[in-house]
Amino acid sequence: MPYDVTDLALADEGRLRIEWADRHMPVLRDIRARFEKERPLEGLKVAACLHVTTETANLMRTLKAGGASVVLCASNPLSTQDDTAAALVEHYGIDTFARRGVDTDGYYAHLEAALDTRPNITMDDGCDLVTLLHTKRRDQLAEVTAGTEETTTGVIRLRQMEREGALAYPIIAVNDTPTKHLFDNRYGTGQSTIDGILRATNLLLAGTTFVVAGFGYCGKGLAMRARGLGAKVVVTEVDPIRALEAAMEGFRVAPMAQAAREADVIVSVTGDRDVMRREHFEVMKDGVVLANSGHFDVEIDKAALAELASSVVRVRENVEEFTLEDGRRINLVAEGRLVNLGAAEGHPAAVMDMSFADQSLSLEWLSRQQDLEVRVHDVPAEIDAEVAKVKLATMDIEIDTLTDAQESYLHSWTEGT
Repeated sequence: MPYDVTDLALADEGRLRIEWADRHMPVLRDIRARFEKERPLEGLKVAACLHVTTETANLMRTLKAGGASVVLCASNPLSTQDDTAAALVEHYGIDTFARRGVDTDGYYAHLEAALDTRPNITMDDGCDLVTLLHTKRRDQLAEVTAGTEETTTGVIRLRQMEREGALAYPIIAVNDTPTKHLFDNRYGTGQSTIDGILRATNLLLAGTTFVVAGFGYCGKGLAMRARGLGAKVVVTEVDPIRALEAAMEGFRVAPMAQAAREADVIVSVTGDRDVMRREHFEVMKDGVVLANSGHFDVEIDKAALAELASSVVRVRENVEEFTLEDGRRINLVAEGRLVNLGAAEGHPAAVMDMSFADQSLSLEWLSRQQDLEVRVHDVPAEIDAEVAKVKLATMDIEIDTLTDAQESYLHSWTEGT
């Protein structure tokens, strides 16, 4: 079987951790059990470019149970859990191309290997696989019928491709469905980003000035969790509505040029580049900690930081200390890559349960479609509702149902005051 992983000897350890995550993913387990009986994905050849974590492993198991032929590569060089990758190959028979810390050439070689399987479905996290297909491997586009996209950054890229008429096949924006972005982005990113920073630095956040760049769903979750740990949270934004929302939530809002002067910790979650750059580094105080929780490592201008530094020392496993000419030290966590995966384990399994249930059911829906319009599609509303309903049931939570009179009232325009 083709694969490229760090060490197959890690497979047993990886299987234990995959099984642990599976216990906390009841919705996906329920889907997998049905897929094993019905085999709705029979005939699909899926190339998945996702973070290679225990949660992703359980998604791969579910797709395979549904009859799909699956190959997996990593969507970030630092997000791979080597034991998980080994277990996928050794215990679950899934072609996997992923090594933690792989260089850029190795990263793209893994994407190429995934596409060498000639997939008819793509499953992407960040749009790198899709971009490669649309640039260097256009000869394969006719073979691909549809795809899904997991994260905000990828959806932004896909929508731009759609606007420019460059998108060659329909893709479902899994990221944009409520059971993904309301929970994965907000509660998952909020907790896992803090987890990564604390594992890397062992900081006490209580009493610190904690700057969150970006107040989208990820930023909202992060600001909420940082405040819960006693930090004084400052939000920076470029969108006036989001800035106003942050202010109404009780957070101080300021431009980065001002916030950078007083910050103890700054985390970027914008999906854009150069959020922290030279003019900000020049005013930061000694000992500040910088981290990124956006998909790509472009949010912190690492080249400018390196130019300003007289020395760079790895002071902890996932912390590089940049000493400037005047003696101030700026600490960069996880090389400026996704801190929640670069320095921790990513989102908790319980929240990824919903995101990957959306992925699984979206693939099932795609397998039944013919002549789907080439554009970025939303997850069908019935899938989103079903995932939420099952998740509530696994949490032993019951909700009300509408009476006939209530149902009628909501669909009437003649009843008024």
